[in-house]
Amino acid sequence: MTEISASTVAALRSQTGAGMMECKKALAEAGGDTQKAADILRKKGLQAADQRAGRMTREGRVFSYIHHNQKVGVLLELGTETDFAARSDEVEQLLKDLAMHIAAASPTPLAVDRDGVPAEVLAREKAILLEQDDMKGKPEPIREKIVAGRLEKFVTERVLLEQEYVKDPEKKVRDLVAAVVAKTGENVRITRFARFEVGA
Repeated sequence: MTEISASTVAALRSQTGAGMMECKKALAEAGGDTQKAADILRKKGLQAADQRAGRMTREGRVFSYIHHNQKVGVLLELGTETDFAARSDEVEQLLKDLAMHIAAASPTPLAVDRDGVPAEVLAREKAILLEQDDMKGKPEPIREKIVAGRLEKFVTERVLLEQEYVKDPEKKVRDLVAAVVAKTGENVRITRFARFEVGA
């Protein structure tokens, strides 16, 4: 069995925010490989988030962020199951990370999840894609297939939960939320957000 040092456990805990015992178990499972252990913890966090996703979030916080240039601002509402979780350090940090991401993300997110993307935005984008030069002369089934793929990319890039996190493109925004769900043991969800930019 691989010897797991306390410093390795501490380093993994610092990297992932998971508890000491969870880090130790993940390192043992990964044979001491820190990256594999981090992946194991991420998968467990996502599973925990999926299991808690249906639970009601009647508490929460509204958070405001003004970018350093004073030209971009974000209002963000985050739902939690209890007031205790809403006031936790983990939720506070998540709010800061999410608000900064919304302020800096390119393209700017349109909605929290796929269901929130307005139908008229999708219809307009589809019409634009169908009119592109490389679509001319292609059979209808082929055009529809290509447009469906490009529309999927458009949605993925503009839905907040599916965007790559600006400070760590290896993670999606949903991974940040899932990590906090795993730490707090509660369902945590982004309810809504608004982004303001001078001159936009």
